Amino acid sequence: MDENTSSSLLLPLHGGGDQDSVHRSKSFRTQITSIFTLKNLFVLLGPLLCGLICVFVKLEGPSPASSRNMLGVLAWVFAWWLTEAVPMPITSMSPLFLFPIFGIAAADDVASSYMDDVISLVLGSFILALAVEHYNIHKRLALNITLLFCGDPLKPKLLLLGICATTAFVSMWMHNVAAAVMMMPVATGILQRLPTGTGESSVVSKFCKAVVLGVIYSAAIGGMSTLTGTGVNLILVGMWKSYFPEADPISFNTWFYFGFPMALLLFFALWGILCFLYCPKGCGDTLSVYLDKSHLKRELDLLGPMAFAEKMVLAVFSMLIVLWMTRSITDDIPGWGALFNDRAGDGTVSVMMATLLFIIPSKKQGEKLMDWNKCKKLPWNIVLLLGAGFAIADGVRTSGLADELSKTLGFLGDAPYLAIAPSVCIISGFITEFTSNNATTTLLIPLLIQIAKTISVHPLLLMIPGAIGAQFAFLLPTGTPSNIVGFTTGHIEIVDMLKTGIPLKIAGTVALSVLMPTLGVLVFVKSIEY
Repeated sequence: MDENTSSSLLLPLHGGGDQDSVHRSKSFRTQITSIFTLKNLFVLLGPLLCGLICVFVKLEGPSPASSRNMLGVLAWVFAWWLTEAVPMPITSMSPLFLFPIFGIAAADDVASSYMDDVISLVLGSFILALAVEHYNIHKRLALNITLLFCGDPLKPKLLLLGICATTAFVSMWMHNVAAAVMMMPVATGILQRLPTGTGESSVVSKFCKAVVLGVIYSAAIGGMSTLTGTGVNLILVGMWKSYFPEADPISFNTWFYFGFPMALLLFFALWGILCFLYCPKGCGDTLSVYLDKSHLKRELDLLGPMAFAEKMVLAVFSMLIVLWMTRSITDDIPGWGALFNDRAGDGTVSVMMATLLFIIPSKKQGEKLMDWNKCKKLPWNIVLLLGAGFAIADGVRTSGLADELSKTLGFLGDAPYLAIAPSVCIISGFITEFTSNNATTTLLIPLLIQIAKTISVHPLLLMIPGAIGAQFAFLLPTGTPSNIVGFTTGHIEIVDMLKTGIPLKIAGTVALSVLMPTLGVLVFVKSIEY
C-alpha cells in the first residue's frame, strides 16, 4: 500500500473524528447553556436566598431561629412566585414540605391550612360559576342588561355605564378575572361595528379605550363588594379566622354591608373618569351611525329561549345568594344559621348548593345539570394559592416573624388616626402594582395585624385598607390578569391605563379614607368582637 493510498484511507477516519468531537463540543455547550438559562437560575434563587438568610440574618425575639427560618422560607416562596420559575400552583404547595423541614410547623398543621371553610366557599362558588359559564347564563344576562342602556338615539355615556355595570354585577358573584374574560367578548363584539379608518377614528378610538378600560376596572371594582368576587377578600377572611379563632367571623353579608358601598363609590368615580377622558361632547352623533341595538339583539337571538337547565342553574345561584345573605343578619335578628348553633358557614352553603347541580336533572336523558367532566376547568391554582396564603400567615404568626417585621412599619403608630387607613392603602396599592394582589395581601396582612396590636387599634381597621388597597392594581398590565385581558385586545396602551388608573387609585384611597373610620367602624368594630 503506497503513501497516497494510506493517506486517503486515513483522511475519512481523521475527518470523522473531528466531526464527532465538534458534535460532542456543541452538545456539551448546549447542555451547559440549557442548565444556565435564566429560568433555571431563578429556580436556584429561591433556595439561595433562603440559605443566605438562614446563615447571615440575625433576629431578636423569643424564638429567633424560628423567625429567621420563616423569613428564609418566605424569601424562597416569594422568589418563585414573582419569577414564576416554578409553576405558581406548585410553588403554592411548597409550604407543605418547607415548613416541616425548617421546623416551622408540623405537617398536619400546615396541611389543615389548605382546607377550611373559606376553601370550601371557593370550591363551591367556582363550580357554580362553571355552571353559569357552561349554559351561557352570564352572556344572556350581559346582553339583556346592556340592551337596556343602548338607547335610541345613542348615548355613549349611558351605553358605557351599562357595560361597566353589567361587568361589575357579574364580578360580584364570580372571580373578577373570570368576569373580565366573560365580558370582554361581549364588549368587543359591540366595538366591532365601529370603523377603523381615518376621519372619525379619534372619537371611535377613545370610545373603544373607554369600553375596554371600563370592563377590566369594573371587574376589579365589582369583586371588592363580595367575599367571592376576588381571592384577596377570601385571604383576608381566612387570616382573620386564623389569627383570631375566638372572634366573630366575617360573614358574607357583613362584608357586603361595607364592600358594596365602597365599590359603588369607586364604580361611579370610574364612570366619571372614563366619560371625562374618552367621551367628548358630540361623540354620540358620530357613534350612533354604527352602534344600535341590532347587533346585541342578533347575539341574543342566537342564544335562543332560556332552557330548563339555565333556569334551574339560575335558581340555584339565586338561592345561594339568599342563603349567604340571611345566614347571620344582626345581633337582634338571628339568621337561619342559629338553627344549627352557628356551626354552618358560608362554605357549607356553597358546597351544598354546588352539590345540588349534580343531583337535579337537566331534562336531557340521564344527564344532570353538572357532571365532573364539566369541572375539569376548576382553577385549582387559585385554591392552592389561597391555601399557601393561609399557611404562610400561620407560619409568620407562630414563628414570631410578624413581631419582627412589624417594626419596619412602626411609623404608622405615630400617624394620626384618620391617616392610618390612607397610609396603609397607599403602601398596599404601591406594592400590588409589582406583585399579584393575592401575594401582596398574604405578605402585608400579618404585619398589619401585629401593628394594630402594638398601637391598640382594632385589627380590621388596618387589615381591610390593606386588602382593598391590594386590589387597586390599576396602573400596569401586569398588575392583575384582568388588566392583561384588556391589554391583549389592542385597544389600550400603558399610557391609557396610567391616565385612568392614577385618578381612579386616588379616588379609591379617598373613598376608603372616608368610609373606614365611619361605616367601617360601624360594620366591623361594633359588630365584630375579637
